[in-house]
Amino acid sequence: MNTAKERLLKIIDEIPEQEVDKILDFAEYLKTKKEKSLSEDLTKASKSSIDFWDNDIDDKVWNDA
Repeated sequence: MNTAKERLLKIIDEIPEQEVDKILDFAEYLKTKKEKSLSEDLTKASKSSIDFWDNDIDDKVWNDA
């Protein structure tokens, strides 16, 4: 049984070199899209963490220390 990755590598081996650039461009696009999504998720998580600490009670305790 071939995995999708194995099938893709077989196709890449069989197509002309000038067509490989198109596959590479698309693969890099998908990778960048995934990295951007991860970065956005981390930004949202850090914002919710900052929101947790940004409150009047903690501000008073910190300022009075």
